[in-house]
Amino acid sequence: MNTPSRIGPNSIIQTVAALEATYGKTKAETMLRKIGQGYLVQNLPKEMVEEAKFHSLVIALQKEIGDTATSGILKESGERTARYLLKVRIPWIFQKFVKLLPPRLAFKLFLFAISKNAWTFAGSGEFAYSMNRPPEITVKVTFPTRPVVGNFYLGTFTALLQELVNPKTTIKADIRMEKNYIRCHYLCEI
Repeated sequence: MNTPSRIGPNSIIQTVAALEATYGKTKAETMLRKIGQGYLVQNLPKEMVEEAKFHSLVIALQKEIGDTATSGILKESGERTARYLLKVRIPWIFQKFVKLLPPRLAFKLFLFAISKNAWTFAGSGEFAYSMNRPPEITVKVTFPTRPVVGNFYLGTFTALLQELVNPKTTIKADIRMEKNYIRCHYLCEI
């Protein structure tokens, strides 16, 4: 029997926070209950979670508020996750060092470091990056979910790269279903 893949709790914590920031706490809690995610009200995870819980939240939100609104919530959730990582998880000495490097070298070093812990956000999926011109990041989401999930990664990578590599970084996202997975491809203008 396979053990379910686990991901960081910020996928859920920050999605709920983004939902509350957009709709207000009361309306967000009402919505969570309505879409079968009421267990999250006053009960956010404190440790790694089965990726199924995040993806069921994404699917339920997408069904309730549609692609555009869910994309916005997930992008903000990713940005919030990036702020958490910068504050709590990425050592300040590493941040300081990376910021001193030229953008391409900073991108390469930072993405190399991320690749060592990619399982914490990719779960059962895959993470890759390349130093093409422009540099690219790819997340292959193999867990059954909706393409809007790619906006979570878009928000996270954009905020992290703008903070650590170049404040003018922009990312062009191509998120699509391919066979039995979702391919999230990000071209990074650094």
